[in-house]
Amino acid sequence: MSTYWPWWAGAIGLALVTINHTLITDRSLGVSAAWDRVLHWRRERELERMDEEFADDQALAEALAAATVEHFGTGTGASTVPQAPHEKSQSREADAESVASERPAATSLRPAPLVTQAALLMSIFLGGFIAAVASGRFHLRFDMGPGFRDLVTADSTTMIAMLFVGGVLVGFGTRLAGGCSSGHGLSGCGRLRPVSLVATAVFFGTAVAVSFLLWKVI
Repeated sequence: MSTYWPWWAGAIGLALVTINHTLITDRSLGVSAAWDRVLHWRRERELERMDEEFADDQALAEALAAATVEHFGTGTGASTVPQAPHEKSQSREADAESVASERPAATSLRPAPLVTQAALLMSIFLGGFIAAVASGRFHLRFDMGPGFRDLVTADSTTMIAMLFVGGVLVGFGTRLAGGCSSGHGLSGCGRLRPVSLVATAVFFGTAVAVSFLLWKVI
């Protein structure tokens, strides 16, 4: 492994990672959301503890029904609402059951466990480290390399300031768009979600325009 992977091998690798992550966790792959949750792990652990109390949809429905009865009462008086015929009530119950069966379970809408997303971030770091060591290209750097120095700046202070501002802008844009390149570009586009297709087209188009500006104009 002395050179970068060809594009088709990288595409196959990313596809396998995305598919396996979805099959194992039943969640979309996303790095920015995982990073945000790991940074706020105390809050996320508390939310997970609260979710565990209502992990069962049936238990959640029963708890909500009991709370409704406790607040509004059982209504012992005669009801003034006209009762529907038996056949219509049965058809309405069947329709409600069919709609409920089509809806995803509440547990499937919850985010992946915090430990899963922490493992995802650690795997990205370890994977890059192992690939660099195996290729013989691993060494510590404190700059962005000669290409960055030639195109942008060679001053270390200016370089750090620009990288910091760029990181803040990337983080802001990621949260504003509701996902990063992995969430929209891999998972979202793989599921043909319109918002992900638009977001991916915007940030890839912007990257192409900025690259052209740096190489051809500046």
